[in-house]
Amino acid sequence: QVQLVESGGGLVQAGGSLRLSCAASGRTFSMYAMGWFRQAPGKEREFVAAIDGSGGSTYYADSVKGRFTISRDNSKNTVSLQMKSLKPEDTAVYYCAAQYPVRSYYRERAFDYWGQGTQVTVSS
Repeated sequence: QVQLVESGGGLVQAGGSLRLSCAASGRTFSMYAMGWFRQAPGKEREFVAAIDGSGGSTYYADSVKGRFTISRDNSKNTVSLQMKSLKPEDTAVYYCAAQYPVRSYYRERAFDYWGQGTQVTVSS
């Protein structure tokens, strides 16, 4: 299995940028599809972005497309989420997740392993 730890959350003004990182354990990291999900208070956890094992294919929620970029560095066992043009509605706890074998890049239930989450707060 893989253990995941997110970092990089914080407070940022609307229109600003923030980069989240997810550090993973294990020597088979490149086999896992990785994703980012977020959950705002009182709301269900929702899909944000995902990336295949090699980093060759990426997937985004419509709400973040063009603003967020997911990437991975398999040599460092890390996945990042670069967020720009942040909006107050982006405020949430952001979670890193992993799955193998691949079932779906979009569905929460397809991901097998989860990090503890990191808080992102965007002020207006």
